[in-house]
Amino acid sequence: MITWLLLFSLFRQSTQDGQGEGVLRCGPQNVTLDYDSFLLKWEDDPSCSVIRDGLVYELQLLIADKPEHNGEVVVAPAQIGSTHSWKWTSHLPSQCARHSVRLRSQYNNQSSPWMQKTLPDQGEILVLPRDQILEVGSTATFCCMVPDGESIKTMFLYDYKGTNVTTTKISEHVHSLTVHLDQESENYSDVRCETTKGNINGASFHASYPPDDSDLKCETRDLESIDCFWNVGRAANEHPAMERTYQLQGSSCINGRSGKCSQKVKLDAAERNWTLTATNRLGKLEIHDNADLTKRVHMVAPDKVAASTVNPRNISLKWSWTVQKYSNLNITCQVDVSDGNSNTKTENIGVGLTAAVIKDLIPYWDYVVRVRCGTAQHFWKWGDWSKSVKICTKGDVPDALDVWMKVKADQAVISWKVPLTNQSHGEIFDYKVSWAKTKDKNQSNQTNVSRSNHSLTLTLDPSEEYMVTVTARNINGSSSPSTIIIPRSNLDTSEVKTSWISGSNGSFFLSWPDSPNASCGYIVDWCPVFGNCTFEWMKVPPNRTHTTVFSKNFEDGRRYLLSIYACTEGAAVLLQRRKGYIRETKIGVELFKLKYKQEDSAVEVSWEPIPLEKQTASIHGYILYYQDKSGNVFNVSTDDPEATSLTAKNLNISMYTFTVTASTAFGLCGNSSINVTLNPPADQLIMLILISLGAVFLILSVSTIICYRQWACIKHKVYPPIPKPVLTDQWLTLPDEHTSHHLHFDQSYYREVLDIPKLHDQFRPPQPEVDQDYKPFTFSQTPKGYYNKPLKKSQPCLTLPTTGLTSQPGLPSSPINGVFPNPLYNPSYNLVLQSVDREVKSGPEVHEGIPFIRSFSGYQPQSPDETFTTTELEEYPNSPISCVSTYILLPQKTSN
Repeated sequence: MITWLLLFSLFRQSTQDGQGEGVLRCGPQNVTLDYDSFLLKWEDDPSCSVIRDGLVYELQLLIADKPEHNGEVVVAPAQIGSTHSWKWTSHLPSQCARHSVRLRSQYNNQSSPWMQKTLPDQGEILVLPRDQILEVGSTATFCCMVPDGESIKTMFLYDYKGTNVTTTKISEHVHSLTVHLDQESENYSDVRCETTKGNINGASFHASYPPDDSDLKCETRDLESIDCFWNVGRAANEHPAMERTYQLQGSSCINGRSGKCSQKVKLDAAERNWTLTATNRLGKLEIHDNADLTKRVHMVAPDKVAASTVNPRNISLKWSWTVQKYSNLNITCQVDVSDGNSNTKTENIGVGLTAAVIKDLIPYWDYVVRVRCGTAQHFWKWGDWSKSVKICTKGDVPDALDVWMKVKADQAVISWKVPLTNQSHGEIFDYKVSWAKTKDKNQSNQTNVSRSNHSLTLTLDPSEEYMVTVTARNINGSSSPSTIIIPRSNLDTSEVKTSWISGSNGSFFLSWPDSPNASCGYIVDWCPVFGNCTFEWMKVPPNRTHTTVFSKNFEDGRRYLLSIYACTEGAAVLLQRRKGYIRETKIGVELFKLKYKQEDSAVEVSWEPIPLEKQTASIHGYILYYQDKSGNVFNVSTDDPEATSLTAKNLNISMYTFTVTASTAFGLCGNSSINVTLNPPADQLIMLILISLGAVFLILSVSTIICYRQWACIKHKVYPPIPKPVLTDQWLTLPDEHTSHHLHFDQSYYREVLDIPKLHDQFRPPQPEVDQDYKPFTFSQTPKGYYNKPLKKSQPCLTLPTTGLTSQPGLPSSPINGVFPNPLYNPSYNLVLQSVDREVKSGPEVHEGIPFIRSFSGYQPQSPDETFTTTELEEYPNSPISCVSTYILLPQKTSN
């Protein structure tokens, strides 16, 4: 018995020893390590098959020969003999540092030898990982490794706008770059590495998003297929490497990127779950829509739309359907009608609807019509529009004209607006205007107006009320009459205040209080306040008391008059008036024609009223500036825009420059100037004249006194004493025929007219005197004058010497100038010889042996009765004096 126990113990021990030694031999084999994914794979050694209760593998990760991670893989008994794997994700790519994996098996506290796998070193510059698709929002790390003998200079991002970048030096041969991907790449971006030797290498990556499609909606168009639509999100801009694939209800969508997918399905009246799957390299997404598609019918466009009936003001339409199942649906259709300026839509409802009527159209007008429909019950959305159809309505009579009038004295201008194309309903032939007194409508007048004219001037009796009617005529007939009442008194003469209004944006905004008389609304008319008033107007409904007036004829800088009337059953009633400018403009210079008037020390500067055509802005007043020669400026002003003068007072006698300017919204405009020299006032002028006259009178008085006291001296200087001729008693005796003869001389001896001395006599009492130096000669005086007797030819000519003659002071010198002594001297006469000085020849001349003395001046008679002529010399033997050159005339004795 003991022996058997001993044998059993030995057998057991040997069995245990044999098992222990087998486990130690059980370990990994065929170990592989993936370069990119860091995936470790291995198999069990065949000796491991004897193990029945499982096996454990211990793993150790080394980075740069330093332990980094420890782990284990438990192998179940059923897995012994199969291939095992282990994957680890390092914070650094496997290529950033030398990565090693040690692997061994353990069983019953016994381990197999370590088996180590190390990634091989690279002999070139590498940047890893490469060609990565990364999700936006994640963090990526890239490593740059260089072989021995080189070092890294820099590592950087290229063509990526991320700013959260960190670089780390692991060793001289390894650097890492970590970037937070906060935005999508437009294309592939690069991580580049440059060595100190200038060598560059890199790796590409693309940052994008997983599918983000949303809002799936499904519908049907023909009740036999399904159409689904969704929002593709950011897929429209994604890189081709990130292209998404779509599946609807498990079937591929050909053009899913457009956000639409269609499939043929069998529809029933029940809700179903419709699923769309979107997939790309970064993920997978499913979106759903739960709907009963029989309630989501999106109808196709109506087919063959046409007009079945065309009238002036309505059209009947018809169409057909390409989907037969629509004939059982309750349909509502919308008809869109366009007249070129506006669109109107009408709706019609019916089962399987295929027709509609369009009303309220314009006669003789072109329309464009189209139709779309939808289900009336469980309305989902409007269907597609049909093709547009152009239809023209038939013509009709014109619409009633818009008529207005202006009355001035006995002239009434009736005007109407030109009918628009949508109002004429055909070509207008002419207009008919008829008028009559309201009290006698049967006696009416009428006239036709050509279509080119749109107004008519009537001469009416201002004391009568008239009714005027205007109609238009085309090929279809005449329009309804438009009637206007012209009152007895002119509407414009009503006492209505006029207020100012300002334009804005090329128009006037008007408002007025409600009028109980406005049974048919209001009329607003306007025209320029100067020039030809071509008035315009507009009509306002009764429920409105405001409007905006706009006209293409409005001009800046022109004043307009606007009138507001109440429309009544009779004549219109004027309510208000406004005047103003659309936009005021600056008034030009030299606006005024200035005049002035001085009154004492004041000057009134006036001007003519400013013509309205020159008032391009409203005038609020005037300012008169005046400046003296010293440059001092003063002014006076007025706020009256109707003023035509301003007065400057208390002025000095000087020259002033007066300038008149108008005050407007643009400031001071229209400057005009005039220069004025002020005259002294009238009283000062009179005083100055009196003072001047007094001074002149005083000077004359003093001069008169002085002259009176010195009169004798002045008289002697001005009128010296004239010597009288010495005459004998025979001077006063009558000559007889023997003693008195004419003294003649021959003028042919002279080549010029000689000056004859003049004789002046002063009457003195007879004083007989005989001069001893001369022989006596006799002067004879005749009743009608005096003359000298000529000498006989045989006698020598008497020469009158100048010696011994006393020169009279103050008398002109002459070759013969002196007193002739006479043996028969009469003291009451002194004979004075005067002649005008002339340039003469020297010395006496001899003619036919007879000497004579040339006279130096021609004779001028003393009176009309004392006229003498010259004749040839005659001999008178008894004459005491004979002279060839001249003769002496003595004056008659006067009564004195």
